[in-house]
Formats: sequence, C-alpha cells, structure tokens
Amino acid sequence: MAGSKKAYPSLEIVPPLRGMTKNELLESIAPFMEFSPKYINVTSHRDEFEFRPEPDGSFSRHLVRNRISETTVCAAIMSRYDIETVPHIICAGTTAEEIESKLDNLEFLGINNIVALRGDSMTGEKRFSPTPGGYRYASELVEGIRKYQGSASYQRRLKGEKEASGAFDSRYFCIGVGGYPEKHFEAANIETDIENLKKKVDAGADYVITQMFFDNKVYYDFVERCRKAGISVPIIPGLKPLSTARQVNMLPESFSLDIPLELTSEIAKAEDKDAEYQIGTEWCITQCKDLIAHGVPAIHFYTMGRSKNIITILKECF
Repeated sequence: MAGSKKAYPSLEIVPPLRGMTKNELLESIAPFMEFSPKYINVTSHRDEFEFRPEPDGSFSRHLVRNRISETTVCAAIMSRYDIETVPHIICAGTTAEEIESKLDNLEFLGINNIVALRGDSMTGEKRFSPTPGGYRYASELVEGIRKYQGSASYQRRLKGEKEASGAFDSRYFCIGVGGYPEKHFEAANIETDIENLKKKVDAGADYVITQMFFDNKVYYDFVERCRKAGISVPIIPGLKPLSTARQVNMLPESFSLDIPLELTSEIAKAEDKDAEYQIGTEWCITQCKDLIAHGVPAIHFYTMGRSKNIITILKECF
C-alpha cells in the first residue's frame, strides 16, 4: 500500500443482515465503483448466543447468526467487481484453529489482504474474554497469521518439499491493524495504547487504519507519536461523516472519541435533518482535502451501510 503517489479512497461495509440477496448487496455498492476505490473492507462480527427456556425449566444455548459471513460477502463482491476485498479477522469468539480454517478459505478465494482485530466483548461482558484456544490480543492474532503457511505450502511440507527460496513464505497475507488516535477506551493512556500498536506492527502488521476522528490535528499528532515510537508502516486515516444530530452523542459513547465544539455547535443550530446531513458532509470534505494536502497515502471511509454522503465526498475529493 505504500508507494502510491496519489491518495486513493477505500471503503468499509458491514455484512448484510440475513434476508438481503446477493444482487441487492452488489447494487448497494455499485455507486462507489466509478471512483475506483482501492479496496473494500468487510467487517466481521462475533457470533452471539441466546438462551431459550425449556419445558423442564432449564435453558438451552443457541447460536444466533444475524449477518452473512464476511468471507461470503467478499466472494460475492469479487464475482462482479474487479476490486480487492479485505475481510476482517477477529479474535473474539473464535479459536486459533478456526481462524486458520478461515485463512485457508481466503487463500482458496485468492484473498491475501486482511485486517486483524481483537473484536468486541460479548454482550454483557465488561471486559474482553478470549475464547479458550483463541487469542487474547490483536498482536497475538497477527503473530498467528504470520505463522500461517497456506494450504498449498502445507501439502508440500507433508511431501518433504521446500519452497524455491529454501523457506516457506510466511507473508502470504498483507495484514492491516487498527489504530486509535484518541486511544482505545481500555488503554490507560495514549502512550500505552501506542505501545500496544507497536506490538502489533512488530508482530508483522503491514499498515494501520485509524478509528474515525473529526479533528485532523488529532490524526497528525497521533502519526507523530507513532513515528517517535518506531512505528514506520503507513497509517491510513479513517473517516465517517456525521449524518444526524443523534450521532453527536452516539459516536463518542460507542467509539470513545471527541467531536470538535465547532462541529457540534453547527449541528445544534441546524434547522432540520437535511441541514444536519449537509453540515456533516461538508465537514468531512474539509477533512479530506486537508489530509490529501498533507500527503496521506489513502483515506478510508466507514460507510455504515450508507452511500449518499460518501459519494458526495468522493466527488469533491477524488
């Protein structure tokens, strides 16, 4: 991803809820294609469980899958569009063996770019608990992925063969990881959080995508801190335009971030929802233009299943 002279856009989508058809999914991302995004990230969500009462008074545990899997979504996108798909791989709710099985499926599909994340806690948990046989931290996940040899290499090993280089390729996957310009909410301070990010890079991560932010100075300061800490990989800014006044309260609570007073004041003065939408879009356009002027390699957009405001921003900036 490094080496591109002109900044490019990339997109992140959420896998559709069960019931959406493949064609509906593909049509929903069609408007983005004219801007030639570099890739489309597909998020991953841990499996959830529900407990159902039984006639004897006990409760039985049942797996709840509300969304199509990220691998299936990637395959669907690749069947129509000539674009790289980047699935998220998460620690949450899965074992190391299950992750290796996912990697086999991705290798089969020709997908070699992934984002490795810890994932969220289970509903009701105050703190993240790793699955028995799984990874506790994203740095451990990156290290595990780096040890992946691929199904083809595995078969050659069984036969006692060697790669042409004399060693098996441990970098089949290009690995992205998450970074938090305003620190992860579980970290004691930004310094500790950057130390944790460096562990992910030292384990083999190739680039960083940041959590959304609304003040570019926060991003620039974060990059400077990372460079001083010895993190030299590309750090791609992640953005999401505000679209409603409700998000002024919801986003800080959900993602542990700050929204500048200037933006919240403008949103508060908006006369209607259309005005709120326009203010959020224009703010993001200003962010994009400033980031591009500062030479960022790319800008990553969290679409959250919405396209209209993102398309407006892409038209203005790319």
